[in-house]
Amino acid sequence: MKPIYVGLLGTGTVGGGTYAVLKRNQSEISRRTGRNIEIRMIADLDQEKARCLTAGDNVTITNDAFEVARHPEIDIVIELIGGETVAREVMLAAIEHGKHVITANKALLAKHGNEIFAAAHQRGVIVAFEAAVAGGIPIIKVLREGLSANRIEWIAGIINGTSNFILSEMHSKGLDFSAVLAEAQRLGYAEADPTYDIEGIDAAHKITIMAALAFGVPVRFDQVYVEGITRLANEDIRYAEELGYRIKLLGITKRVAKGIELRVHPALIPVKRLIANVEGVMNAVIVNGNAVGSTLYYGAGAGANPTASAVIADLVDVARLLTASPEQRVPVLAFLPELLSDTPIVTMEDVETAHYLRLQVTDKTGVLADVTRVLADHGISINAMVQKEHHEGEDKVNIIMLTHKTLERQVNDAIAKIQNLPAMIDQIIRIRLEELGS
Repeated sequence: MKPIYVGLLGTGTVGGGTYAVLKRNQSEISRRTGRNIEIRMIADLDQEKARCLTAGDNVTITNDAFEVARHPEIDIVIELIGGETVAREVMLAAIEHGKHVITANKALLAKHGNEIFAAAHQRGVIVAFEAAVAGGIPIIKVLREGLSANRIEWIAGIINGTSNFILSEMHSKGLDFSAVLAEAQRLGYAEADPTYDIEGIDAAHKITIMAALAFGVPVRFDQVYVEGITRLANEDIRYAEELGYRIKLLGITKRVAKGIELRVHPALIPVKRLIANVEGVMNAVIVNGNAVGSTLYYGAGAGANPTASAVIADLVDVARLLTASPEQRVPVLAFLPELLSDTPIVTMEDVETAHYLRLQVTDKTGVLADVTRVLADHGISINAMVQKEHHEGEDKVNIIMLTHKTLERQVNDAIAKIQNLPAMIDQIIRIRLEELGS
């Protein structure tokens, strides 16, 4: 049988890893698919790098990605060039020319997925993107197929390794955010410009994709609430630990009465939860379904080999489905395109969670009474409270409060009112609390 010919766009960390893993495991992969899969064309601006990668192999090297996307002999195009402009145009060109497409580009899918998926559906080709979310963890296949018997209730995940590394180091070494960020950059875990990671944008791309798969809705990146970890102080990590919690950056999506919650932010998680103990650059995702309950998926969220593993898993799936009609394939967003729902995304003000509040106030009589009065006026009840001892010679003190579940807008209003009290010394720190129970 004729081999499946693949065009690879990009030979960076993931592209190079994909080529190497496919070559190394070629016989095992052929046994799974019944056909040889060969990368016959590679597009990269650094052609010399591509030639070094493919030395001795029968591979055509070009600097024109569109040449690969339009080549009549190429069956599948793997897009690993990143970005949202050229990658989008090349992917649409490949689809237009009847190529199946595999990508790890979560930003592209989160922002332009609806357009890309519609084009693929019209042309009858596959768009596969296991590597776009959580690296080597097969979470896309879980949501599209493994849990298809379930009504998914919620998903919560540590889906950005850089931010998780920073929070883990802050916890274990007692360092401040800026010091750990510098160390993460030195080790190569954080980019020179780490904004996408530390501000939660990368995690927002991923939770957008997972929400679409879980709930059968279009991708809606423009409606995600996003909050990063830059304001977290080491004392918050320490106080959370004393109260029995760990702080993690979570991507969360959840069915509620008013629609679907879609949010990324730091959260206190009870230390007894397995996900609270995920350390370093590792990822973990909890999916709760109404039949199976809560299931946890853990593994490497990035890196050449883990991500290549996900890319090649997609390659195997596409190879198996090449002769199947579009009607026999799993829909790209798990639900039939004509049956996608228009369920609204809930605004953050309508989200109900418990909260951790840290207030730095002047150490004098009546301050606590003023604060609790404001909370009571806004319908917020206190679950636990700790007043930390002040240091000798200082007249300020930290008050730590855990609230019961309350609407976000009520907490926002109360914080604004408390912030204006004369005794307030610094900005109030607010971190949401997620139990993540069944």
